Amino acid sequence: MPLSATPETMLTCGSDALRALFPHTAQGKIYIDHASIGPVSVRVREAIDEHLANRSEGDINTFFRDIELARESRSLVARLVNAESPERIAFVMNTSDALNIIPAGLSWQTGDRILLNDQEFPSNVYPYLNMKRHGVDVEIMPTHDGEVTPEMVETAIQRSGGRIKLVSLSAVQFLSGYRPDLAAIGAICKQHGVIFVVDAIQAAGAVPLDVQAMHIDALACGGQKWLMATTGIAFLYVTEELQNRIEQAHLGWISVAKPWDFFRYDQALNSSATRYENGTLNFPGIIGLGASLQTLLAVDPSRTEAHLAQLTAYLLAELPEVGIFASVSNFPAERRAGIVSGRLSDVAHGEQVLKQLGDRSIAVSLREGRLRFAPHCYNTMDEMERIVAALRDIASAAQ
Repeated sequence: MPLSATPETMLTCGSDALRALFPHTAQGKIYIDHASIGPVSVRVREAIDEHLANRSEGDINTFFRDIELARESRSLVARLVNAESPERIAFVMNTSDALNIIPAGLSWQTGDRILLNDQEFPSNVYPYLNMKRHGVDVEIMPTHDGEVTPEMVETAIQRSGGRIKLVSLSAVQFLSGYRPDLAAIGAICKQHGVIFVVDAIQAAGAVPLDVQAMHIDALACGGQKWLMATTGIAFLYVTEELQNRIEQAHLGWISVAKPWDFFRYDQALNSSATRYENGTLNFPGIIGLGASLQTLLAVDPSRTEAHLAQLTAYLLAELPEVGIFASVSNFPAERRAGIVSGRLSDVAHGEQVLKQLGDRSIAVSLREGRLRFAPHCYNTMDEMERIVAALRDIASAAQ
């Protein structure tokens, strides 16, 4: 049986069947750097290869078939985030592109305010700072290790006297791994008539997301991290209500209701979120994303969440004892996702520690003086134990 034909029922977290879809696991590599970039599975590679072979030596003009495959992928994305329908999903190039669509298309008045925090990844900052040219104030809320609570958001909104019009927040903080209570924060935003935007790139694929239950107005996510797709593919979810408030900054031939009616230039825009796609899409990326989503949905995000809770709980218990960390970010279980971050006691030797792990075929990230560990559904407890043992060896050798 080909690996790509593995029955979905066999794809359980950490199982041999799931690990077989990721060939690096058979090469002795321990990869837990999914918060940076994820590996592509055999299924993803085969799906893209089939598309490229058809473009090269098959039908060549596969545009209409690719449109259908894109629709299938759009439906899978809608399932992943529990969107009202696939029509609420648009494919774009990256998270930044998706996030820019919202503030660039809203009508701003001098004195309007956007609420961010001081531990956001820059993708979720610059699109809003760019609105300062419209007289918008950007409030950067101070946090401890990226913790943003509903109470903090409520206080900021009330203190603003109605000036805060939009809150943008990461579903999981990229450095510490803090996971805010999106449902509670979304409810607060809804109560005050504030637009709630979420950067989900460190959450989608690792933990369940429900845009409806969380009162999210717009959600942006690139495919190259926990979704384990290629670079250059991302999606935007946007509610119909928010879409109707956006004056689209850029238009293309796909943006209109009937794009194949070429010479009818006075058309209305497409009623779905595909109006933001503008032109011909990155079909290889979309097809690869769809193949990866089929696997992730078969594994089940809720089971992935539970699996990652076990792996990260082990790391949180063991890392403080290995002897190289000044502190390890640790939050209540419900405020964690797939990231564990340890601040090194000797930051100057961070690159050396990273290389020593790499020499042992262990891949993690070094960010801001911290080692960041980010396992996924196919990783195992045995791999976590080997990582901790490697770190103990490194610490002992340094003494």
